[in-house]
Amino acid sequence: MSFQHPAEKGKKGDGGIGRFEKLAELASNFTSSAFFSMLCVALVAAFVAVHVAHMPMEWQHLAGDAMGAVALLLLALLKNSERRAEHAIQRKLDAIAAALLEQQQGEPGQAHEDLEKAIRMEERQ
Repeated sequence: MSFQHPAEKGKKGDGGIGRFEKLAELASNFTSSAFFSMLCVALVAAFVAVHVAHMPMEWQHLAGDAMGAVALLLLALLKNSERRAEHAIQRKLDAIAAALLEQQQGEPGQAHEDLEKAIRMEERQ
């Protein structure tokens, strides 16, 4: 087991992404959807209804455990997204610094191409 940065795990030489990154991206897209928001509202409503109806303690524990599990999963997903965004920002800042240094020295080179890749200028056209 290694403790690499999540954005570095599963990277391939061709710039592809691994299974975990694909899963994290899909989960992030799902949790930012309106459907998931409504699902969370329904879960909270069920939690409140179980307590208001004075249902057996097993049901109250089940509702509380479901809320805790969703909260834990969302926390892990949020942290993963935060770390990936942090890594992407750092890569872009490094590319900008290298391009500026290259421009200041008056020597055209690889830094400009790296900067275009980092900020994905080719996708805008």
